[in-house]
Amino acid sequence: MEKITSFTINHLELLPGIYVSRKDLAENAVITTFDLRMTRPNFEPVINTGELHTIEHLGATFLRNHETFGPKILYFGPMGCRTGFYLLLSGDYSSRDIVSLVTEMYEFIRDFEGEVPGASARDCGNYLDMNLGMAKYVAGKYLDQVLYGIGEENLIYPEN
Repeated sequence: MEKITSFTINHLELLPGIYVSRKDLAENAVITTFDLRMTRPNFEPVINTGELHTIEHLGATFLRNHETFGPKILYFGPMGCRTGFYLLLSGDYSSRDIVSLVTEMYEFIRDFEGEVPGASARDCGNYLDMNLGMAKYVAGKYLDQVLYGIGEENLIYPEN
């Protein structure tokens, strides 16, 4: 069986960043899948489920309500390895094209106060597994250590 593309990336060389994971054609539209890598795989601890889940709720809410990108958002959700998130957009984009969107989203998460959207038994299948304080911390770390000074090494996958 052939490896899927995401398993061919050298995770020992992968830094936190924003990467184009793949581009697919669905009928007449290009779908761009982004790898929003928040921690360095196999070097840093993974993101705990409480903060990962909170970032998912806040990030999805922010993105779907975004004035420009909202109608283009197809999916935002965590990676199984818990080192980041996938973001799928309708359109043909580069990593550089969404740096400001991702920065704005993580600032929203870092600065969020109040009740997490959808964090109730009625709205979510695991509403008790949330950690707003740590989600804000992790978002701030990603902003400070990656997004505010993002370079090419954080925008283009390493050579295999």
